[in-house]
Amino acid sequence: MKTKEVTSEIVHVNGINIHYVKYHNPGKPTLVLLHGLTANCRAFEGLVSHGLGEQYELVALDLRGRGLSSHPVFGYTIKAHARDVIELLNYLKLEQVVLVGHSYGGFLASYLCYYYAHHVSKVVFLDSAPEMHPRTSEMLQTALGRLDKVYPNKEAYFEMINKAPYINFWDEDMEAYFEADIKTLPDGSVKPRTDLAQILQVALDVGISPILKYFKALKQPALLICATDNYNLGEPILPGYLAEKAVGNMRNARVEYVDGNHHTMVYGHHADEVVEMIERFVG
Repeated sequence: MKTKEVTSEIVHVNGINIHYVKYHNPGKPTLVLLHGLTANCRAFEGLVSHGLGEQYELVALDLRGRGLSSHPVFGYTIKAHARDVIELLNYLKLEQVVLVGHSYGGFLASYLCYYYAHHVSKVVFLDSAPEMHPRTSEMLQTALGRLDKVYPNKEAYFEMINKAPYINFWDEDMEAYFEADIKTLPDGSVKPRTDLAQILQVALDVGISPILKYFKALKQPALLICATDNYNLGEPILPGYLAEKAVGNMRNARVEYVDGNHHTMVYGHHADEVVEMIERFVG
């Protein structure tokens, strides 16, 4: 069930426009949802539909270069992303929140916990750890391959998406996410809003950032939810042993496992499990 009121706004923070969606639930703790590398704020629609907004107020934003936020040519460091988030929190007058970060969003959450600890009470990592599968770059090629291409129409884009190795079911929440991923051109064709060149900047910055340091220094209680099903190349993108290793390096963390893969874990019946895990952890 979705929350009663949902608002969408574009605000000017940190020198750019940031788009966010707020799922209102006044008086409840606020969860800030940080999406993955090539995703957008609608990536969490499955969790919302399966009840996450019943216990919490939710804020999901399009990170810079994604969705309806600004797409600057340069400036895709984790530091810049974090400053966007903090200035949005200041705009919304949110002093302390729970962060929920999926994939790259988890890396960003760890940075925020390190440099802006007073803003974060707890953190949930969705299939995100300082060490991912050794072949993660190869595994992401399918997702990256959809960018910088033009498709005849929305249906053709969805057909292409459904051929991805990590798509083994389809529902309206997933469709809403992928529909937010594209823009319609004057001739009726569509293309992803995200540019590959900008995403590569993000990926390169991750490669030189001390993500492990951020995780090890974490003071806030943390939950890592690890998806057990294969994502690509016949394997999960975060193997269980690396999830256990990540938690072992943190002071106050635990790991839980959910069926589904890196993508599908937040949709369908998998979303029910993830919502329950988050509710038990956050309280």
